[in-house]
Amino acid sequence: MASSSILIPPILSRRNLLLSTTIATVSPPPPPKPPSPDITITDRVFLDFSLCPTYFRSDPSATLSSTTPCSDSTPLGRVVLGLYGRHVPNTVSTFKRMCTSSSTSYKNTPVHKIFPGQYFLAGRQGGGRRDTAEVGYSLRDLPRNTDVVNSKAFLLPHARAGVVSLCLSENDDDDDTRLDPDYRNVEFLITTGPGPCPQLDGGNIVFGTVLEGLDVVTSISSIPTYKPSENIKQFNDFAEFLGDERAQNARSLWNRPLKTVYISGCGELKVTNPSLSPTLP
Repeated sequence: MASSSILIPPILSRRNLLLSTTIATVSPPPPPKPPSPDITITDRVFLDFSLCPTYFRSDPSATLSSTTPCSDSTPLGRVVLGLYGRHVPNTVSTFKRMCTSSSTSYKNTPVHKIFPGQYFLAGRQGGGRRDTAEVGYSLRDLPRNTDVVNSKAFLLPHARAGVVSLCLSENDDDDDTRLDPDYRNVEFLITTGPGPCPQLDGGNIVFGTVLEGLDVVTSISSIPTYKPSENIKQFNDFAEFLGDERAQNARSLWNRPLKTVYISGCGELKVTNPSLSPTLP
């Protein structure tokens, strides 16, 4: 009679049992978090805003000049901005140049759109940022801003009032547009609060913050704007659905301030220590 073999299970010691349990429960470490953007304030500039109650432009992005003077301008106040030159050096360099240059400058350019409770747009040059008129050629003297094609430049959120951001999401959200060698963008926005603007995140480049003059920003946000009626909005939506280009042209007038607010002066504030409050000129 053949003997049958008996399988004896291996004896697990307490040490082996603990070791196998530990190996089974240990998961691989999470990937390291990318470093946070360096938001050290490297530069400070100022923008003086004024109100011209009697001059209303036919072109909302036209520049006030000696041919279209404002004889009864009312100062609204000064806004001091701190710029993140380590985070987005090209954007900050261009913005500083626009604040200090005598040829191409933010001076006398209007605040051309106000979104109450959110932000306002300013700094637009001529009829468009890619205009081929004389102002367009002067913008081409600016160096190319490679921050606009760098994903790390879009990491900072529009989390509060007083965030300063290069405006790209309005019309320039196409990569082909940003890769154009002649592309230059100097239009900027400032959030007005009271809450965050998450709809701006990821599409615009935050490059600074308001250090002084948030009350001026708030006063600008309270200026009345053109608001179409519901019937006009519905008609515009239908025209856009049909592919009528006039629908987009009509929308360019929406949220336009009914009084002319403009940058009456701008410049750089020289400070030895960026952590100290600047001495205003």
